[in-house]
Amino acid sequence: MRLVDFALSWRMLLEGVVGDEPPAWSPARCRCGERSSRWDVKALKADLKRRYVAGESIRQLSVATGRSYGFVHLLLVEAGALLRRRGGTRKVRAAS
Repeated sequence: MRLVDFALSWRMLLEGVVGDEPPAWSPARCRCGERSSRWDVKALKADLKRRYVAGESIRQLSVATGRSYGFVHLLLVEAGALLRRRGGTRKVRAAS
């Protein structure tokens, strides 16, 4: 058996075990120190990006999901979210 055939047979076997549909993501299942499947991370990226664009901070998202600030930041960057500047909202000067 050639190496390519061997690799393809393992891939087909694993796809049959894992399935095509990703499991639903829930914050209770994803905790610090646990390994996540690629489907969990993909769903988490989409959820974090949606919530970040809606106005939540990276710090709030990390507390809500139980993940570190750095992990949430990394997922947002990988998801293509346009990150806001530091410091929150800035006061607008009154016209004089």
